[in-house]
Amino acid sequence: MSTIPPHRDTNAPEPADSALPRLVDEYGGLIYSLGLRFCGDRHDAEDLVQEVFTQAMRSWDAFEGRSSPKTWLYTIAARACQRMHRRRAGEPARIGSLDELLPFGEPRIAAIAADQEEPLQAQIRAEARERVERLIAELPDEFRVPLILKEIVGLSSPEVAQILGLEEGTVRSRVHRARLRLRAEVDRVLPRQPGEAAEPAYPAQVCLDLLEAKQEALDRGVPFSQDVICDRCLSVFASLDVTQQACRDLAAGALPSELRERLLAALRSR
Repeated sequence: MSTIPPHRDTNAPEPADSALPRLVDEYGGLIYSLGLRFCGDRHDAEDLVQEVFTQAMRSWDAFEGRSSPKTWLYTIAARACQRMHRRRAGEPARIGSLDELLPFGEPRIAAIAADQEEPLQAQIRAEARERVERLIAELPDEFRVPLILKEIVGLSSPEVAQILGLEEGTVRSRVHRARLRLRAEVDRVLPRQPGEAAEPAYPAQVCLDLLEAKQEALDRGVPFSQDVICDRCLSVFASLDVTQQACRDLAAGALPSELRERLLAALRSR
């Protein structure tokens, strides 16, 4: 007589003792990177990772898969970051107006980094990453957190909006402003094109519309057609590409092995 195997609910949430170690390996490194950029301190970043997974373990049964584990973990992380926040000396009271962040009127514009020789490209990338990393730590919280989640962690605008409890349009606006602030810093490391640049080829509003379209393309990770763009816009958009790549480079760090072992041991012990 055959025995019918017990029914297993395939929609049931994965048990914590198997799910959380896997999530440590899948998202621990990015949460650690988030902590480094937000806290600016390795020990605080480690504390953040431990707090996130401790909370995840305690509330796993209440999670029940109502959202993706990734969104859930980063919601915990964002709230933990805000609790851990300490106002830093020198934090700017404002990020700068849009007019202050736009470079279209500069007499000499930046050369295109991708057109330079490879040794110079490597130097530009290294200096851009250093400047971006330093400036991110100085951004006001309302700009820094959305930027980190979007550009370093790699979440979509709707995911960032869900995590922070903001409108999607607010997230995009803050990320765009922060990206322009970082771009202005990156622009300082770029070589200048010889001679003064030609006057803008379009009215100011056309340039602003093109800039918004470029930012939206960066948000979605899709190519942006530059066939009819003047040299000034081309220079600005190329420096935005360098800026976004510098942010992505900051996400390359892995979870420290000692921290990973402590996390896994703590999860096993509970």
